[in-house]
Amino acid sequence: MLILGIDPGVATIGFGLVEAERANVRAVRYGVITTPAGLPLSTRLYQISQDMAELLRQFQPDEMAAEELFFSKNITTGIAVAHGRGVLLLEAERAGVPVFEYTPMQVKQAVAGYGGADKRQVMLMTQRLLKLKAIPRPDDAADALAIAICHGRSATSLLNMERKFDPKKYDTR
Repeated sequence: MLILGIDPGVATIGFGLVEAERANVRAVRYGVITTPAGLPLSTRLYQISQDMAELLRQFQPDEMAAEELFFSKNITTGIAVAHGRGVLLLEAERAGVPVFEYTPMQVKQAVAGYGGADKRQVMLMTQRLLKLKAIPRPDDAADALAIAICHGRSATSLLNMERKFDPKKYDTR
């Protein structure tokens, strides 16, 4: 399964593409989408839309995983990020790619084994799980890979019966 992890933003959006099969995950590609400061928000959102559509066209992921928004200090920044996140989700829907959302705590739990893990622990475990020579940079790309790993572990779990259950197989009528 090819999973596109997204760390939402407006100035910098992290993306990480992983291939997941059961407990095995492999990094395929990662990086960031950036928009220049000083441009109107509408222009930045349009650029994000275009870049996201191109990512989806180029890599054709099976599913996309995005981090749910969490902000408590700067509401203005949170609102801008929410706009960017909406554009990202819209492009996934437009491309027919199912979207799954995870809280920061769920991502930390899946990657580091502890929902209260700090950023450095998550980045080191991301590097280790993907067998990379160095911690992925920039941080936004590393976060996106962690989100993709989180989804990979959830989506390919033997316990995930939602994906495995086919009611037609059990129809006794």
